[in-house]
Parts: sequence; structure tokens; C-alpha cells
Amino acid sequence: MNEWKGAGMSIKVISPGLLCTIQDAGRHQYKKDGIITSGAMDLDACKIANLLTGNNMEEACLEICMKGPELYFENSYLIALSGADLSPMLDGVAVKMWRPIWVPKGSTLSFGAPRSGCFTYLAVAGGFNIPKVLESYSTYLAARFGGYKGRALMKNDVLECNTAKEILPLLNSIYRLGSGNHVVEAHWAPDPQLLPAYDENPVIRFIRGPEWQLFSKASQDALLNEPFKVSARSNRMGYQLQGPELSLSRPAEILSSAVTFGTVQVPGSGNPIILTADHQTTGGYPRIANVISADFSPLVQTQAGKNIYFKETTLADAHQLLSEQGNKLELLRMAIHLKLNQPV
Repeated sequence: MNEWKGAGMSIKVISPGLLCTIQDAGRHQYKKDGIITSGAMDLDACKIANLLTGNNMEEACLEICMKGPELYFENSYLIALSGADLSPMLDGVAVKMWRPIWVPKGSTLSFGAPRSGCFTYLAVAGGFNIPKVLESYSTYLAARFGGYKGRALMKNDVLECNTAKEILPLLNSIYRLGSGNHVVEAHWAPDPQLLPAYDENPVIRFIRGPEWQLFSKASQDALLNEPFKVSARSNRMGYQLQGPELSLSRPAEILSSAVTFGTVQVPGSGNPIILTADHQTTGGYPRIANVISADFSPLVQTQAGKNIYFKETTLADAHQLLSEQGNKLELLRMAIHLKLNQPV
């Protein structure tokens, strides 16, 4: 198989944006040691961006939050952008999401106003040339390790990229078509039915949490029937919600217990918090609910000021929905490999 020769490949940060970090699927095997999972907020979008560039799904992406960076490509690359639509542009010209894009040397990627969602994922063919820490590329911001120097990108940072080991037929065709000197977008994109579905004010499904029965009937009804607004104070650790105040039916002593992505905790303020990628490993607040895994993508892509609506489901349905989501991702993987004329 041919190789794409590209020594010293790098991307320079002209402007860092709001919060850009390297993320993959996270560190799941170290919770017992008190090390958080981290990883991509919208893992499905991260995986799809990798598939569109010929990477394996576990490769690291650059996660871009709301206000995008300005990046200068010191070499030619095959990239893909997935997740939130933050109005991406190459050399000032709008480019499309969810498809491979040939970016010639000397191009500048920038972003405009967010059209939808919160987190965009940038994948490059071959991945980023960074070391794994505890078996993951993900950035653990609080502990300052993983990713790029354990932190968000800063002005004048230089992201080194790996050489794509195998030239994809798509890359070959794009390179020939563009002669390597102008941006070329693939003319195809995945079927929207196989992509994560984002709604401005989504309905988020949940199963009852361990302390559900400790909450008053009025609080249970409020969670089921009232909208909750995403607070501007939300971050990668958790989404703070504003709405009806939730409370226990009587005082109760809650022991610190395990929490996970999607756990809905209720602190003393009565305003629930949905834990997300950088959540702590244990918590002492009562857990009224757990968002199902199949709804993580629409949850994290809900912008501050928008509403989410909760809908109860069963554990069996949650498993079924997660299985269907996995099947869609596998169909997408096979379809992209066929499109790229690669063996599955």
C-alpha cells in the first residue's frame, strides 16, 4: 500500500478559541484510583470524524468548544469536522461538516458564529503525534496531564501530526483533483439518519436514580413535566440546570457513592446538575436520575439558555437504544470504508 510522505507535519495555533483540547474515548480503567474518565463530550461525533479521515474510531480528535480557534496548516492534510456547526471556514470560505476535506499547505481554518451545538471535533488523517498517558490521549485539565501538555491550546502552540500510513483512495483522488493547492471537499457525506440527532431543546431520556424515592412527589413530577434551562455556568464537569427546585421529601444522610456520565445530582440549591465527561468519581448529593447513554450526544450539544425536557424510560429500553446506536455506528463504519474503497 502506498504511503503519504509528509515529514515534520504540524498545525500552528494562531488563536486558541474558547476551550480546545485533545480528547479520545477517555480513561475508563482508573476510576478506582480516583482518576476521572475525561474524553470527548460527544463521543459519537468524535468517532465519526475519525472514520471520515480513515483513522480508527479510538484516535484522538481536537475538541473545539463554542468559540473556535484559528489554525494554520503548515502541511497538507485530510481532515473532517463533526459535531456542532460552528461555521467553519478555510481561508475565509465556508466548508461543510461531516465529510472528508483536503486542506492544502498554507491554509487557515477558522470559525464563525455557532449555528448549532457546542462541541466540534477536528480529526486529521493519521492522528496527532502526542503520547498516551495512562492509556489515553485525553486531556485531564485539573491534573494537567494528557492531551497537549495537559492543557487547552494556547496561541503559538504547534500540534505535531502523524504521517497517514496509507494513502486512502479518496485522498489520492482529492489530491489529483486539487493538484494539492486548493481546498477540496468530498462530494458525499454520511446519511443523516446515521449521524447523531441534535435538537435545540431536546428531550433527554433517563432511568430513575438510586435516590429517586427519597424525592418529593412534586419534585418527581417536576422532573417529568417541566423544562430545565441549561445554565451558562455549565462546563465539561457538569451541566447545571435552572428550573423548578427539587427537594427530598424528608432530610436524609447520603453517603458518597459512585457517579458516572449522565448522573443527575441534586445539591442543596435544588437545581440539578448532570455530570459529564470530566465528572468526579464519587459524589455525595442525591441522585434523582441517570441520563441514558444513547442521549449523551444531544445532551452535551445543548447550548446555554436552551431547555431540556426529561422523559423516563426503562433500563431495558436504554440497553436497546444503546444497541441500536452501536449498530448505526457500525453501519456507518462499513459504509465509509466502502466509499473509501478500503477493506472492512
